[in-house]
Amino acid sequence: MINIILFGPPGSGKGTQSAKLLEKYKLSHLSTGDLLRDQLKRETKLGLEAKKFMDKGLLVPDEVVIGMIESKLDEAGPDTKGFIFDGFPRTVEQAKALDDLLTKKGTSLMSLIALEVTQEELVKRILLRGETSGRADDRDRATVMKRVQEYDNKTAPVADHYKSQGKYNAVQGIGSIDQIFGNLSLVMDDLMVANRS
Repeated sequence: MINIILFGPPGSGKGTQSAKLLEKYKLSHLSTGDLLRDQLKRETKLGLEAKKFMDKGLLVPDEVVIGMIESKLDEAGPDTKGFIFDGFPRTVEQAKALDDLLTKKGTSLMSLIALEVTQEELVKRILLRGETSGRADDRDRATVMKRVQEYDNKTAPVADHYKSQGKYNAVQGIGSIDQIFGNLSLVMDDLMVANRS
């Protein structure tokens, strides 16, 4: 299986590039936000468990999120080539839990591919997105800066976790959508070749 984390701060273009990668490489999208909404809608045991925390304004605990990911992996059919993880892991603890889960399922993560974008560019992109997204948190510079700093403090260390495993690839996240996708595709093609050998 080809399991990839597409990684980067808010505004780095993960959503746009992930959609293009899914289409080209026929992988499955594993978004924790989508999983959570699906489990809530279907009122599954995990969904109801998550709702208890959300109703109190708390974050859904890692073990519940990992349970949802496990359930998604279990639903994967024999034709599933692999997954692109989106929005997870956000902490080193989550990365370790994901590694353990994939090992338990007889697979592993091939690579974390990081979209590298300067802070200045990120803020510019998010504020621009705020003009059309309707999201209040995309329109306020102070809030945007806070989100980027939160990412730097809590999520960026996940990259170091995978660097230490030799599973880190960086891609310049500045340029046209097609240029960035071309660079991502080069990394993906190398990973596909490595996976076949």
